[in-house]
Amino acid sequence: MKTFKLKFFNIMLNQSEEIVDYVIPLIDGLIINREDEDNRWVIEAYIDKKYMDFFNELKETNEEIIVQVKITKETNEPATLITDVIAVNALEEEMNVILMGTIIDEQKTKIEKVLTELIHDGYSGEQLLEKFKTMV
Repeated sequence: MKTFKLKFFNIMLNQSEEIVDYVIPLIDGLIINREDEDNRWVIEAYIDKKYMDFFNELKETNEEIIVQVKITKETNEPATLITDVIAVNALEEEMNVILMGTIIDEQKTKIEKVLTELIHDGYSGEQLLEKFKTMV
């Protein structure tokens, strides 16, 4: 396994037929390449507790979400992952959220284009996610 510093954390959600970015300010964070047969990565973001309800709701829906992260340096290009929220933990004044997912190799613009086309074609929710996975 290899561990890297998390420098940027962005959640991309489909809301009202458009992709909405939620840039979550980090207090600290890690991203771990598990180097397993499924090429999974673990993200641990240490963030403000005001995001507790947001991440609990994402966890409860049990749907995969698209996340963009920057690893090691803020000047690096973002990596895009399809993830699941594994845990949401309250700490004293802050919280952490743990996600597990797989990196998508395409660039952000290609992903946004595919998602936009799917939304315009009438896909939403689980249908959108399944169709997106087959196209990527």
